[in-house]
Amino acid sequence: MTAPSHAFDWTRGYPSQRSPVFARNVVSTSHPLAAQAGLRILGQGGNAVDAAIATAACMTLVEPCSNGLGSDAFAIVWDGQSLQGLNASGIAPQAWTPDYFDRKHGAGTAMPRRGWDAVTVPGAVAGWVALSERYGKLPFADLMAPAIEIAERGYAVPVIVQGKWRMASEVADLVAQPGFAEAFLPRGRAPEVGELFRFPGAARTLRLIAATKGEAFYRGEIAEATAAFARETGGAITAADFAAYAPQWVDTISMDYAGHTLHEIPPNGQGIAALIALGILKHFDVGALPADSTASQHLQIEAMKLAFADVYRHVSDPRTMKVQVAELLDPDYLARRAKLIDMKRAQDFQAGNPVKGGTIYLTAADESGMMVSFIQSNYMGFGSGVVVPGYGLSLQNRGHGFTRETGHVNVVAPGKRPFHTIIPAFLMKDGQPQMSYGVMGGNMQPQGHMQTLVRMLDYRQHPQAACDAPRWRFNEGLSINVEPSMKPETIDGLRALGHQIGDIHDSYQDFGAGQFIWRLGDPAVEGYVAASDPRRDGAAAGW
Repeated sequence: MTAPSHAFDWTRGYPSQRSPVFARNVVSTSHPLAAQAGLRILGQGGNAVDAAIATAACMTLVEPCSNGLGSDAFAIVWDGQSLQGLNASGIAPQAWTPDYFDRKHGAGTAMPRRGWDAVTVPGAVAGWVALSERYGKLPFADLMAPAIEIAERGYAVPVIVQGKWRMASEVADLVAQPGFAEAFLPRGRAPEVGELFRFPGAARTLRLIAATKGEAFYRGEIAEATAAFARETGGAITAADFAAYAPQWVDTISMDYAGHTLHEIPPNGQGIAALIALGILKHFDVGALPADSTASQHLQIEAMKLAFADVYRHVSDPRTMKVQVAELLDPDYLARRAKLIDMKRAQDFQAGNPVKGGTIYLTAADESGMMVSFIQSNYMGFGSGVVVPGYGLSLQNRGHGFTRETGHVNVVAPGKRPFHTIIPAFLMKDGQPQMSYGVMGGNMQPQGHMQTLVRMLDYRQHPQAACDAPRWRFNEGLSINVEPSMKPETIDGLRALGHQIGDIHDSYQDFGAGQFIWRLGDPAVEGYVAASDPRRDGAAAGW
């Protein structure tokens, strides 16, 4: 059975330079400057939502390979009384139909990966505003101040971000996009580690966002400049597309597991994959298998494969789904799916082709008990590659998540939201908040949600240990990747069961990166314990 938080085995861990952080006010994300910005806001009297917004704004600057001012976002908030989800993912421009893409790009089903025809209306800024209006304590403009300062004064580029930046600078179809080189290769190359990077265009945009509470972004100067740049350089997005956008408040979807309840944002995202996988694992005694054994890892891999098989077939903008969430999470259905798992061999459950991603995740909690799980992404590294000159507006490429396949639930259409990979998570116990967390990285996200949660709930591993532990990643068919730090005998055992294990040495992208805040008791007394993933440059910071 599941142990309470005080029964974590605090002595157990994996090789890492990180230790769990204990505090009554905490921010955890993948860059220390952004985490410090969140603490600064808490120190000024802001709450966890204020801190999350300020942190998110800073992250657009200090980890530009993963997100930007033109990102999408999702959030789950515990306000002290109830749980609320926010879907701030963007919508397709009105010009986007399968015929539009056929005429411009030729016949086929794949959507463009880069350029304007991958850009949906970005939702992150609208998400910040919506969160501030509903939950914030401080004036919205105050929350933009740390990011504006970083954009204007600059920052020294850290090690892991620099590596991704350098790799992106070698991708021809990315570097060729309008505005990219001007913004992100200011010296004709990617910045070096420790080299100062300033982003004055982004400072200008952040000041406009702050002064107008986001109106300039969707119905003013920024929207008009973006639309004009699109007209000049081959895009179809218009100022009217921006003006038509609004984020959506949504109820979470959930799955009970090991005495707790995991909550996710409903489709158009893939959070339901984590719920399906946990619903399948409930039919096995996972905790009876050694944590890092072949049997435990094989069981989790097979459950995740089954989840993806359904998600890639059925999930889209909920307005076009033909199979409903309740049907995918039906206990009898999941029991039947669980029976398909063979503990003696790996199977191909015909999942779709997963895609890789670039994302930031952050979580914040305060001593009043408010907790925020927040994720923000430009999708693939540097998104579409398009950057609006003079505004530092780096635009996501979420349109690549659509298909042109006739009759598919995720076929592109005007005003529609594409299938989305980014998912915040939130864990409850007995109707009370237990943990806000997330794991970044394309289709790794639900896999990371499940793997780390199993470690904490079934194996008593504390959040930092669960975060540090070696991970596997399912790709498609029988193909998986495992981190080199996984035990050799476990890897050999998985291979003997038929898993096809490929070599990979890019933990940043391919095994995700998590941030975790676990509530220890009364937030004003015991506070929280927080963890931050060593696979990125980040930190958990508290006071």
